[in-house]
Amino acid sequence: MLTLRTPEPDEAGRLTELCLRSKAAWGYDEAFLEACRAELTLTPSALRHSHMKVADRDGTLVGMAQVTVEGEVAALEKLFVEPTRLHGGCGRALLEWAKDTARALGAAILVIESDPGAAEFYRRMGAVDDGSVPSGSIPGRLIPRLTIAL
Repeated sequence: MLTLRTPEPDEAGRLTELCLRSKAAWGYDEAFLEACRAELTLTPSALRHSHMKVADRDGTLVGMAQVTVEGEVAALEKLFVEPTRLHGGCGRALLEWAKDTARALGAAILVIESDPGAAEFYRRMGAVDDGSVPSGSIPGRLIPRLTIAL
């Protein structure tokens, strides 16, 4: 059974590694992943002071999502699923949580700066393309920007 819960501060390291494993599922090499490490690193403070949920399936950590809200605009900061658990409903559940949370905090739109490999998932979930933006980790790389009306 899949459960969404608030992360514990001592899970920051495990969640960071989950993010990196999930990113690696798109075929990136070690140098690319190392360039992304800072952007994907979670700290105990971030876990305590942000809107975040982890997905737990039968006692195993299988995904996480983080959302921020500024006025009517929310941003999906992170959504990562354990590669061995893809296509099991975890990503959908985490995205629904992010949308519900953003809506409850007054947002009218959810912005997603997506890895190119994950963009099709967001499109299937109702996101529409809204241009591209610079990667937060790789200079000169552009990534898809998508939005979901809330």
